[in-house]
Amino acid sequence: MLSAVCNVASSSSSSSVAVLGPSSSRCIKITRKQSFAASSVRCSASFESPLCFATTSAFYPPPAHLTEDLPSRPERSKHHGDDRIARPRRWNIFQRLAAAALDAVEDVFISNVLERRRPLPKTADPAVQIAGNFGPVDERPPCRNLLVDGRMPASLDGVYVRNGANPLLEPVAGHHFFDGDGMIHAVQIRDGAATYACRFTETERLRQERAIGKPVFPKAIGELHGHSGVARLLLFMARGLFGLVDPSHGTGVANAGLVYFNDRLLAMSEDDVPYHVRVTPSGDLETVERYDFNGQLCSSMIAHPKLDPSTGELFALCYDVVRKPYLKYFYFSPDGKKSPDVEIPLEQPTMMHDFAITENHVVVPDQQMVFKLQEMIHGGSPVIYDREKMPRFGILPKRARDASEMKWIDVPDCFCFHLWNAWEEPTTHEVVVIGSCMTPPDSVFNDCEESLRSVLSEIRLNLATGKSTRRPILSSQLNLEAGMVNRNKLGRKTRYAYLAIAEPWPKVSGFAKVDLSTGEVSKFLFGESRYGGEPCFVPRDSGALSREDDGYVLTFMHDERTSESELLIVNAGDMRLEAAVRLPSRVPYGFHGTFVPSKDLESQA
Repeated sequence: MLSAVCNVASSSSSSSVAVLGPSSSRCIKITRKQSFAASSVRCSASFESPLCFATTSAFYPPPAHLTEDLPSRPERSKHHGDDRIARPRRWNIFQRLAAAALDAVEDVFISNVLERRRPLPKTADPAVQIAGNFGPVDERPPCRNLLVDGRMPASLDGVYVRNGANPLLEPVAGHHFFDGDGMIHAVQIRDGAATYACRFTETERLRQERAIGKPVFPKAIGELHGHSGVARLLLFMARGLFGLVDPSHGTGVANAGLVYFNDRLLAMSEDDVPYHVRVTPSGDLETVERYDFNGQLCSSMIAHPKLDPSTGELFALCYDVVRKPYLKYFYFSPDGKKSPDVEIPLEQPTMMHDFAITENHVVVPDQQMVFKLQEMIHGGSPVIYDREKMPRFGILPKRARDASEMKWIDVPDCFCFHLWNAWEEPTTHEVVVIGSCMTPPDSVFNDCEESLRSVLSEIRLNLATGKSTRRPILSSQLNLEAGMVNRNKLGRKTRYAYLAIAEPWPKVSGFAKVDLSTGEVSKFLFGESRYGGEPCFVPRDSGALSREDDGYVLTFMHDERTSESELLIVNAGDMRLEAAVRLPSRVPYGFHGTFVPSKDLESQA
């Protein structure tokens, strides 16, 4: 949005299994002492790794006593390019005067007049949004031979990477959890041993703010509200006019999605083009460059592109909140060649965080969350829940040359922040979409008294009649948000989905394996005071004939009483814990991740 505006060790233990509800719902709950085969490996890093930050926020740069013995971060790749923004010490006298004057305007007028007129809503209050384990951590160089409780599956060979928001600098105004700078947490698994590292993705925005020493890029959700939001936009533009900031090389945070495509791990947020991040042989992470597919991508790209498991193509959307066309569709060949844009006409700019693919089509949601920048002038939020708008889904052939081939089907009272899969059923002329329908739709962005409900649903779009049907898949309500199906079967009919149990919202108390055809649910619960994030399914075998649930679910879990974090490895078939990797430092709650096999990493660009 902003880019568009500016543009565990034990040899014996006990286990606990609880059966809850009807026979169709099996619940496995882990305890601190879960039954494991004896297997303990200790971290061989050359530094101590105390859990320094507990539930407090630690902002960059960390105190010297926490970093003086740490190895330095990897050398920047030669592909990253030179610093494009002048550091404060290089500013000329006029720029120094302009910087001082604009800082005064921010401190005296914006912060102390405009922003003091109203209290911050919970969705923009840093004390709420980045408290406890939602708060940021410092970078961590590779820590090897981590303590492993249980036995690491022999087939797991690669790196699990998960993205998240981790503000570099302490916010000076409103801040939403989604606004934080991107940080990737990586656990490399090789020969039964594990290595952990976490690094910021070195976006242009992060590099400039680090050089200046304060947040200067507007936060799209936390700050852009009402008159103070307009003032902060104008302040940013003025800083750009004097050369104090440079938005021309991107304003995004790269904190949401991760995809491995065309020999590159790409970190993404929908306010910019992706960033190429390399996984080093030591298990470290280094940002290579802001990646526009060699000049082919001239606009932002949403954080949930879809990788077709059969063709190897990557399908994507981008949306603009200022100018038409508000929406464009495109795709990339396996070797990274971009198709021409298909401009999709919309009456108003719509937030499209996710979409879906089938074997032959893309499924585009045009829902009730829209952007109305003019609302800021009237003191409101630019992200609006338009109750008068009819939600609809568009079905477009993958190879369509223009939007005339789009078939729009109304789906009343439907808002899906994420879509888990879709497939075609030719005998009934239907496209089946699996998603979590969220109410109220704007609860993530705006304060709301109504409790959030996220209902796993099956939506059927009949291409012959132009009608839709929608039904809840579960017999009882369970908030399910963030997760995936077996990605080897994306776009084809799937039986299972692995989804985070978002209760108590916004925390994740475990994850569920859902049989999409019967509604049967198997739950894996983390236990008291333990919460985690998105479950990532990793197939044991990439073969098309392998059983759909033959694999493992990886997820980070954090104990809020001890401030310890672990990577859990759960057998996706029977939902039993196989191994837990004790991590050397706290892993904040985050967003989306993926697993990259070692054989793929060998050919990284």
